[in-house]
Amino acid sequence: MTHAPDRTRPSANRIDRFFEISRRRSTVGSEVRGGVVTFVTMAYIVILNPIILSSGVDVDGNTLGFAQVAAATALTAGVMTILFGLVTRLPFAFAAGLGINSFLAVSVVGQVTWAEAMGLVVINGLIIVLLAATGLRRMIFDAVPIQLKLAITVGIGLFIAFIGFVDAGFVTSTGASSPPVGLGIGGSVTTVPTLIFVVTLLLTGILVARKVKGGILIGLVSGAVIALIVEAIWNLGPKFDGDTVNPGGWSLSVPELPASVVSVPDLSLLGQISFGSFERIGVLAALMLVFTLVFTNFFDAMGTMTGLSKEAGLANEKGDFPRIRSALIVEGVGAVAGGLTSSSSSTVFIESGAGIGEGARTGLANVVTGTLFLVAMFFTPLVSIVPTEVAAAALVIVGALMMAQIRFIDFSEFSVLLPVFLAITVMPLTYSIANGIGAGFVSWVVVRSLSGKAKDISPLLWIVAAGFLFYFARGPIEALIG
Repeated sequence: MTHAPDRTRPSANRIDRFFEISRRRSTVGSEVRGGVVTFVTMAYIVILNPIILSSGVDVDGNTLGFAQVAAATALTAGVMTILFGLVTRLPFAFAAGLGINSFLAVSVVGQVTWAEAMGLVVINGLIIVLLAATGLRRMIFDAVPIQLKLAITVGIGLFIAFIGFVDAGFVTSTGASSPPVGLGIGGSVTTVPTLIFVVTLLLTGILVARKVKGGILIGLVSGAVIALIVEAIWNLGPKFDGDTVNPGGWSLSVPELPASVVSVPDLSLLGQISFGSFERIGVLAALMLVFTLVFTNFFDAMGTMTGLSKEAGLANEKGDFPRIRSALIVEGVGAVAGGLTSSSSSTVFIESGAGIGEGARTGLANVVTGTLFLVAMFFTPLVSIVPTEVAAAALVIVGALMMAQIRFIDFSEFSVLLPVFLAITVMPLTYSIANGIGAGFVSWVVVRSLSGKAKDISPLLWIVAAGFLFYFARGPIEALIG
């Protein structure tokens, strides 16, 4: 009796060999589960990224469309996650980086248009690709002390959390010189939307503390449902309606069910970039913005990939992981892709650790995660029902997770403590990632060198610190140059 040939086995073997599944002691089932869990834990970015970016008003008074950004965010995350998985065979998913999108919405578009801001993101990505391809990215990364690398992550976490508090109305401007900010309205939490933020924050915090898979997403969905019910009962309406101000209303989007759940993705933002910022604000100012984007992208991604590779057991004692140069190059491509789609720089997400914890060890998990992001493009109308106050809770949670890196910093020397402290605190207090990075680098070089430790400072770090001095003095320098 003859049997038909088994045509599934060779295909399975090819997938196994390509992704090195058996070699890394994993299985196809583990990769699929890990990919699904990674998507669930980071799918909130399809909601958060458009909320952050659409809140930014550019120099011409224009904003990005909420639904368009949501569709572009899902598309870019899906494509880049799959690309990274196929090229590097690593289980690190991609999406719009929260630090950079906040920087764009808060600091950059006040000076340029959104198209010009995304042009700067593209330039940032091309620089990162060049640095990675030539090996310079690895050299620069090695020149920065680990304490400052960790401080940048912690500072960005505090910055993101502070934005969340402000967006939720939990922290507001007092309009006075002292104190400049306060709690809610008149020192109290007085509005229903802010109260829902508190409830969502605590609920999400409980889920994350109990290590519930997808805790952030579950918290967001739960908060959105509560907001929908509250709005249906009390009809709070928007905070700003033309010239009318309603202090108790929703700050950005009113939670209401859309006319339809499924729709064709609006990808009209793709390719909407311009390089006119150099003419609008001058070459020096534009280069300083690019410099900031490169540094933010650079250190956050490299640190995240190092941490994830260790968690997955793929890194050696030096912290090197498989196909590291390819990984660094593709990460730069993610920034270019994010700029071209107007969804902000796409980078490695730390939430990939949830999938790794579920067993993901190869790029096959990325293929699963990326495919789910592409499917999510067709459900972007759902994101409009999530009010800013609910999404702000996730910002605070993510900020807290990033701040946890502070436990790895050795504060026994004051010459380390002061630069780290400045890097961490200057970011949220000045509402600028660039200012925090610059304060940390400059103070590290000055304090450490004058404390008898100049020989331990890399020449590259001196160059970077000098660049930041130039950045801090750009106002007077631009005035002199005219």
